[in-house]
Amino acid sequence: MRMKKIHKRVDDYIADFPSEVQKTLRTIRATVRKAAPKAEESISYGMPAYKLDGPLVYFAAYKNHIGFYPTSSGVREFKSHLSKYKTSKGAIQFPIDQPAPIGLITKIVKCRVKENLAKAAKKKNKKTQ
Repeated sequence: MRMKKIHKRVDDYIADFPSEVQKTLRTIRATVRKAAPKAEESISYGMPAYKLDGPLVYFAAYKNHIGFYPTSSGVREFKSHLSKYKTSKGAIQFPIDQPAPIGLITKIVKCRVKENLAKAAKKKNKKTQ
């Protein structure tokens, strides 16, 4: 299902999928934007990406799942909530034929925002010492 096109905008990426998948991708996009309103949206590694003082989360559609990439800390922090999903060090697979777990995605994104802001503040404090 994943298209080979290189997209420059998230809207174009989403538009390349069937309508049901587009709906899920739009929902995930809106969820990430709401949980991290100051994050910068772009395409990175060929998929929608969000950055806020460093990489925050990415997501992508595949034939049988939506890949959600909150980095290894995002997966580790929510390991107990992810038992029904296939995971790897930095990725979670949400089955494409089920509704995306919006509450869980929101919690993961907010956690990653806190983590990135704390890292940035720590780095800033080191520079001013």
